[in-house]
Amino acid sequence: MSELPILEQHLAAAVPASRQQRAWTPEDGALPSLYISHGAPPLLEDGPWMRELSDWALELPKPRAILIVSAHWESAPLAVSATPAKTPLVYDFGGFKPVFYTLQYETPDALALAQRVAAVMPDTEPLHEHRSRGLDHGAWVPLMVMYPLGDVPVLQLSLPTHDPDRLLELGRRLRPLRQEGVLIIGSGFMTHGLPFLKREHWSGGGTTPGWSSDFDAWAADALAKGDVDTLSRFASQAPGMPFAHPTVEHYTPLFVTLGAADRPDAPVKSVIEGYFMGLSKRSLQTV
Repeated sequence: MSELPILEQHLAAAVPASRQQRAWTPEDGALPSLYISHGAPPLLEDGPWMRELSDWALELPKPRAILIVSAHWESAPLAVSATPAKTPLVYDFGGFKPVFYTLQYETPDALALAQRVAAVMPDTEPLHEHRSRGLDHGAWVPLMVMYPLGDVPVLQLSLPTHDPDRLLELGRRLRPLRQEGVLIIGSGFMTHGLPFLKREHWSGGGTTPGWSSDFDAWAADALAKGDVDTLSRFASQAPGMPFAHPTVEHYTPLFVTLGAADRPDAPVKSVIEGYFMGLSKRSLQTV
């Protein structure tokens, strides 16, 4: 019997669908930029959530490459992950089933993408390659679900700051890559107050803590209005703080996503909503 039967069932349907997915062409124009609440390894045991992510990916043409900024790699100066094909993954989590530490997600060489990312960076901010670092779970967990064949080159970009203005500018510099078929993803979690979760939030059907639902409603309203200024003032103005984000690295990748949009202040489309263990899994794409 499979140790991850729900993942196996998902892949049985998702792999053939991914093989049939139409590849991006220049006639498609720019791909959107995404913000994904990426989940922890147990996402791979959540059939409905995996279907939401898979259906979302299939609604888009398959990208030529993926550039992802994960909450789990905070590093300055700006750096990219190793570019060779089949670079080993980073299992940056603890306390889960042993099988999660054996999962593989082998992707093609990403050197060409790294060169394009370096080309859009200013000369005063050279891009460093971390030659031994593979994708962390903020990247490979959702991408394994969305692109199960592992046939798209993936490069991870470090999160160099939490300053919204600087991250918006980083996204702006990356914006031209969307016209080349590169899918730009900010990977975090719309609420991430892990220290404040209680058993009633994650056992059984679970309940949602008020700090999580209040923050999510605030963010959803600001996103629907394209109100980047309000979103930037989350630390001092958002309800549910600091419980929703006792540390902010799962929220701030959102600003790379918004900066990469044609208009950062345009309303965005929430594609996935709801809660996982009391945390908002709101995920969105720019339009």
